[in-house]
Amino acid sequence: MAITRALGQTMARLADWEVGALTHRVDEMHHAGPAPGDRVDTALRMLDDLSDGFEALMVYVWRRHLAAAVSRIMALDPDDDLNTTELTVGFADIVSFTALSNDLSRQRIGDLVELFESRCADVVAGQRGRVIKSIGDSVLFVNDDPIRAYDTAEGIINVIGRDSRMPDVRLGLATGGVVMRLGDVFGPPVNMAARLTAVARRNRIIVDAAMASLLPPDQFETRRLPARPVRGFGLVEPVAVRRH
Repeated sequence: MAITRALGQTMARLADWEVGALTHRVDEMHHAGPAPGDRVDTALRMLDDLSDGFEALMVYVWRRHLAAAVSRIMALDPDDDLNTTELTVGFADIVSFTALSNDLSRQRIGDLVELFESRCADVVAGQRGRVIKSIGDSVLFVNDDPIRAYDTAEGIINVIGRDSRMPDVRLGLATGGVVMRLGDVFGPPVNMAARLTAVARRNRIIVDAAMASLLPPDQFETRRLPARPVRGFGLVEPVAVRRH
């Protein structure tokens, strides 16, 4: 039942994503000049033309991700809980997204979120991490290497926060034991990373003490910030980090 539910939810989102991408392309084609038939006919023809190749691609990608997931499980200690592992969790969050969305058209908001998600995904993949999910104006990712997780956060700032056409971002990172279930992750590091994004300044990275302790002092400079109340954790001393 759990796999059936996950399959339905994943395929529903994939179908919406596919149709949304195609309709966007159809609009571009019709704005560029006369096209045979109406927009619905054009979109249906494109779906029909792509279906066979897309189905083969979908199965191929699923098999590759299945092999990667099995490899991650096999790398764990067999005496440990196979659903729990040590990871660094990161949250990337668009600054002032609510106010921003009130000033932008619906089309512009959609384009902005899509560009934000795609750029984050590229950076995460480049550092051998995984995007767990996108939550509107935020992206949740994980990496089993805290240094690569920091490089991911720095990379996201470089491709989004440093781009004058994009909004500023904030990054929160936390390390610890997380529970992996149905493609999602749970546990204190996930909650801590999310809370730290509210503490971080624009285009800055804030980490928890556990992650800071794993960063080599010859490569990184860490600075404890004043303690402040963090919902669900009491008083917390976040740590600002930068490379030497």
